[in-house]
Amino acid sequence: MLTFFRRPFVLLALLIVVVASAFYFLKPDAALSSDQPVPVQTIAAIEDTLKKVPAPVAELVSQVPADAATILARKQVPILCYHQLRDWRPRDSEMAKTYIVGEANFREQVKMLADSGYHSILPDQLYDYLLHNKPLPEKPVMFTFDDTNLDHYSVAAPVLEQYGFRGVFFVMTVSLGRPNYMTRAQVKELSDAGHIIGSHTWDHQNVKKYTEKDWATQIEKPSRQLEEITGKPTEYFAYPFGLWNEQAIPELKKRNIKAAYQLATSRDANEPLYTIRRIIASGYWSPKQLHKSMVNSFQDGK
Repeated sequence: MLTFFRRPFVLLALLIVVVASAFYFLKPDAALSSDQPVPVQTIAAIEDTLKKVPAPVAELVSQVPADAATILARKQVPILCYHQLRDWRPRDSEMAKTYIVGEANFREQVKMLADSGYHSILPDQLYDYLLHNKPLPEKPVMFTFDDTNLDHYSVAAPVLEQYGFRGVFFVMTVSLGRPNYMTRAQVKELSDAGHIIGSHTWDHQNVKKYTEKDWATQIEKPSRQLEEITGKPTEYFAYPFGLWNEQAIPELKKRNIKAAYQLATSRDANEPLYTIRRIIASGYWSPKQLHKSMVNSFQDGK
């Protein structure tokens, strides 16, 4: 019986039945004007119809990608962006301290999230949720780390792993092997441990200023280099400084980037997958302040 439902022509026929049923229930009758909302009873009937759809067809329907408006309407997942994990130094400016989280504070922040019932997710999970409404664990959060700093390997990864978390490390390839930055071997070790390695360009130049030749230098070559290191495709990208423009998006698509991460500005109405929001985890925040900022920054509609 299940084999029968897996036949392409049967799946197509059942899909047509489902869509036709939905349109039937939504069809306004003489008692309803076109600007009236769909009655709750009608919505319930549609949902009841969909529950009766055979599993193979339901799976087929779920594979239809969501449009931009649907993606934007989904509840946002809190995404944290970290840079340096170390104690402040006398020469650090007030602005720099925003991007520098003390090691002890970082440990407390991660512990707070674990104790509060959060579960870390990775870009593939977020992508499937946004595009196909695949379920996420309860209280999801994503940890991201920019710029290839050595403390991402020596501090961040061990702390995350202590609580069963995994993170996303956006690597700036020009710095690989330099003092205070990760080596190729350390990047591969992170990848092998279940963390995700994404691209953060070659040398952190502003995407808004790229000319045609820059796309090969800043995107193509770093992606190939990371793929050689990890043995896995490089599918995710973080904009340097969080800055993006519309012209960058088709260039990223051409280079097999599935989604791109900015910082806290509004998402693009047409390309939400390439303008995913994050917030910087400030060095000034206590764990309590971090949690409050997460809740406030990722409310629906932002």
